Amino acid sequence: MAAVRRWSEGMSSDNIKGLVLAISSSLFIGASFIVKKKGLKKAGASGVRAGVGGYSYLLEPLWWFGMITMVVGEIANFAAYAFAPAILVTPLGALSIIISAVLAHIILREKLHTFGILGCALCVVGSTTIVLHAPQERQIESVTEVWDLATEPGFLFYTALVLTAVFTLIFHFVPQYGQTHIMVYIGVCSLVGSISVMSVKALGIALKLTFSGMNQLLYPQTWAFTLVVASCVITQMNYLNKALDTFNTAVVSPIYYVMFTSLTILASVIMFKDWDRQTPTQIITEMCGFITILSGTFLLHKTKDMVDGPSLTTSISMRSLKHEEEDGFDEGVPLKRQDTSRIP
Repeated sequence: MAAVRRWSEGMSSDNIKGLVLAISSSLFIGASFIVKKKGLKKAGASGVRAGVGGYSYLLEPLWWFGMITMVVGEIANFAAYAFAPAILVTPLGALSIIISAVLAHIILREKLHTFGILGCALCVVGSTTIVLHAPQERQIESVTEVWDLATEPGFLFYTALVLTAVFTLIFHFVPQYGQTHIMVYIGVCSLVGSISVMSVKALGIALKLTFSGMNQLLYPQTWAFTLVVASCVITQMNYLNKALDTFNTAVVSPIYYVMFTSLTILASVIMFKDWDRQTPTQIITEMCGFITILSGTFLLHKTKDMVDGPSLTTSISMRSLKHEEEDGFDEGVPLKRQDTSRIP
């Protein structure tokens, strides 16, 4: 208890607010994955699937309920970035993976093996480690300060690399490999997401300052960040829907988390220089916590089709057949779909 008291006393009030908002966000977002998946499957049974370019899910109330749940979670996440550094908020998204995995086990019948439970525990341990050693939020007095950080050569170079990679994926790889390689859709979402989070943080800071009496809406930089956020979110939602409809939820969620979190932390370190305010010991501890989270998500992914008991192969085969009969399409191949008609 004494250690917890020392930690809470050493942690700023803004960091605590950001922590609570980030945990709430993970709860809503984790549930939204499952609800949206159910909506996509229901819409795909009576129309053109989202994975092949259809938009029948827009007429499905269940998908909209999932979207509303995700929006609530994203709003909480948005607010969290206004109070706490990205290196604290973003890794806590691992909690959404746990929620998603548990609900997928209950609702979608995507079984959670004992090693999957261990993966969830690793995610919790890693998240706790990062929370205990997170840096204090940088004090910013104006949105123009954030703009200055965003226009430094280092972050401009990172942004240029991200945009180049995104356009290459969208115009070259998506038409050819989008339906067979999950990394194509998730790559677009994650790359765009790292820029989105930086803009969301900038916009959140602007709104926080505005509500405290320092109006930031007069600055054109505030509206520039708003435009970037809107563009990035639309792009992310489009390709995340494609990924969810094409591949297994238990695969999409952890891979998206790992790529998105890694790139977001990198972007935050470049733009906000989070590690400049920390000792090498703190940085190494945070990286150990992050690696622990990655290990947990990897374990969740690798054991997603395993069940307890001796008849592992039979159980996997029966489960795959059952999904095919219920869904009308096979989502059992997680990373790459088999396409016998493709010429090597």
